[in-house]
Order: sequence, then structure tokens, then C-alpha cells
Amino acid sequence: MSTVAFHTLGCKVNHYETEAIWQLFKESSYDRVDFEQNADVFVINTCTVTNTGDKKSRQIIRRAIRKNPDAVICVTGCYAQTSSAEIMEIPGVDIVVGTQDRHKLLTYIEQFNKERQPINGVSNIMKNRTYEELDVPYFTDRTRASLKIQEGCNNFCTFCIIPWARGLMRSRDPEKVIEQATQLVNSGYKEIVLTGIHTGGYGQDLKNYNLAQLLRDLESVDGLERIRISSIEASQLTDEVIEVLKQSQKVVRHLHVPLQSGSDTVLKRMRRKYSMSHFSERLQKLHAALPGLAVTSDVIVGFPGETEAEFQETYDFIVQHQFSELHVFPYSPRIGTPAARMDDQIDENIKNKRVHKLIELSNQLAKTYASRFENSVLEVIPEEKGSRDGVLVGYADNYMKVEFEGHESLIGEICKVKVKKSGYPLNKGALIRTVQHASNDTEQKVLV
Repeated sequence: MSTVAFHTLGCKVNHYETEAIWQLFKESSYDRVDFEQNADVFVINTCTVTNTGDKKSRQIIRRAIRKNPDAVICVTGCYAQTSSAEIMEIPGVDIVVGTQDRHKLLTYIEQFNKERQPINGVSNIMKNRTYEELDVPYFTDRTRASLKIQEGCNNFCTFCIIPWARGLMRSRDPEKVIEQATQLVNSGYKEIVLTGIHTGGYGQDLKNYNLAQLLRDLESVDGLERIRISSIEASQLTDEVIEVLKQSQKVVRHLHVPLQSGSDTVLKRMRRKYSMSHFSERLQKLHAALPGLAVTSDVIVGFPGETEAEFQETYDFIVQHQFSELHVFPYSPRIGTPAARMDDQIDENIKNKRVHKLIELSNQLAKTYASRFENSVLEVIPEEKGSRDGVLVGYADNYMKVEFEGHESLIGEICKVKVKKSGYPLNKGALIRTVQHASNDTEQKVLV
């Protein structure tokens, strides 16, 4: 029996797609082994979101070739899509496939084994208008299942290479989404994370169907307890979407809404499609509809030309709107993007100072948010064992990370947990009971 090993760099979408590629190999009777072992085939799923992503991808490719000179080395993903010629120049790379046509990998492997000639299977992503169906009925190593609902992005922000790596916006057929959600629930998952390259843009290319409708349809999937949206832009939080979130029994009290900057002048240079007043108005409407909602966000610090005053605008906006946690990134020029060619690149030391200032603020905001739930009972799905025996760690619906004592058989189940001591990044809790399946209203008491 042939063996295959995978290494995934980058985002949730890549991790989802590696699982989908593994399904294709599995159907062709391959065995999956660890990347550090010898395998007949190695698949490296690459990232190109930063120049460092490219560099890391190259390092992993070279490491696989060095350790396994006789194996078939396949490279896929975003870096493969944007820089296939660069990858083909690495001696020992056998097959390159980008962010489409992944189902052809096995055919290419057969072809390579016959002809022993490297194959470049990357085609122009910008011409692609159809979503590539990649099914994942279950995940090898996770209790939270991702469900990819769309591909590509039409925004072309000045700092971002991703439209060139992923192509334009393509939504997955709603029936396929519901079908796969049902399959994941049948595999035992209680929570599904809707993911994509521009997740909240789902439906923009469909007739008479949108994200709000998809959420309504997912609401009726029996046994699905939680729906989490991996990321949604402020402009996609329409009144209709907010109303659906308000009515929903399943969408969690947590949204990730990327800010990138809290200054209108910086947003213009980034070519982001919203103003701060619009963003603010959407957030206020959200909080009014969903009390207790956690809103996390991404912020880029030190974008070209960012003045002290513009940074302060961002800082003040975050304080004013009480985000519950931030992912803070120092701006790093991405070769091939307009922002990398802009004048007024910011000094690294200034960037680092600003990053630290925002990380401190994020920690403070996260603690403040968590403290609101001290002595409250939250529903937590434990995902893994904690730092010591008999302790489990998982996430509440509002994305608070909670540690509590419990048997490992509870991993993946919904548990009612009382928050004894709030904190960040970890809250300490005590198990009250586990909650049975939605289709069965009884609650089983497991007092600890």
C-alpha cells in the first residue's frame, strides 16, 4: 500500500483543503503517515500571504526533498499558484498544483511515475469562475469542524496578494454546503466553523441567495448545535444578516470582524471598502441585537505613511468599541502588491512599539470581556486535554477559552461549565453537567 504525508502552512482554508486532498488519497487506498516519516508521496500545502510564508514554504519543500530523495514531492496551495516557476526550479520538486485542480494530483502522480518528468499543473486562476468541490466528511485532528463555503476575493486591498493566489469570489452551491454540514454532524461534530477566503462575501455571485439565507438553512440541520463564522467584513453585516443572527439559536455569540485600521485616511490607502463611521454604526447595531457578543478583530500596524495621529485614531476606536481580542500584525511589504511600492514605509522600531501598545490593549480588553462572565454558566466544548491529568480545555460559544476538570470522554461534547475565575488567555471553570444532543431535550447530570 502506498503512503502519503502532508505538511500544511498558513490559514484555516489550507488546513481544510489538506483534509480534502487526504480524502482523495484515501479513496485511492493510500495510508497517511506523519510528515517526519518516510512516505511514497509528500504533499506540501503552501502559504504566500507574506514574504515569510514563501520562505517557510521553500524551507519545508527542501527539507522534504533532502530527507526523502526517492519520494514524489507535490507542492500545492497559494505560493504554488503565484510562483509555480520559482518552485519548479527547486531540484527535486516533481509536481506543482495551485489552488485549483487538486483532484488531478493523483493522475499527475501516476503520470510522473511513468515518465519521471516534473509536472507544472498550475493554470490561470483569474479565469476560474466555478467553486472547486472538495469534500471533508470528518477531520483527522480536530473537534471543531471547518466547512469551506466560498473561494477567492474581489477586494484587491493594496497590502494583499490573496486575490492573485485564490482568484475571484466563487460561492459553493448551497445544497452542497447543507449536505456537508449534515455529514459533519453525523460524524459527531457539534460545532461547525464556516470558512473561506472572504467568508462573509458568500452569495455575492449567486442569484437570489445570500449569506443570511445560508444561515437560515443551516439552522434546520438536525443535531448541529453551533455555527461559527470564521470572519465577516463590516460591510457584509447587513441588517438582514444581523436579524438572522439575532433570531438564530445556533450562531454563536462571537464574530471576527477585520478592522485593519481605525483611521479613514489609512483605510483609503489600504483600499478598504468602508469608513469608520459605517463600521461603528454596524458594531452598535450588532451589540444591540446580540447582548454579550464578543467581537474579535485583525489590525495592521505601521501601514505605509501611518502617522502617530492615525495610529492614535485606531487605538481610540478600539477602546471606544471594546473589541474582546485583537490579532495585531506589523505591516510587512508583500512583493507584488501596491503597498510594497508605496513611499513612507514605517521604521521597524516604530512598528514594534505600536504593535506592543495594541497587544497590551488587547490583553486588557480580553480580561475585561472575560470578567463579565465570572460566576456565569457557559456552554463549553472541550477540545483537548489540559496541562495536567483530568483537566480539559475548550471554547465557550463566545470564544472564551475555559479549563475545567473532567473526563476525556467529554472531548467534543457540550458541557455546562461555571466560570470560577476569569482571565486571559485561560479562564478556570467547574463542570456542572453535560448537555445531551439537541434532538433529545433531556439533560444528563454529571456533577463534579
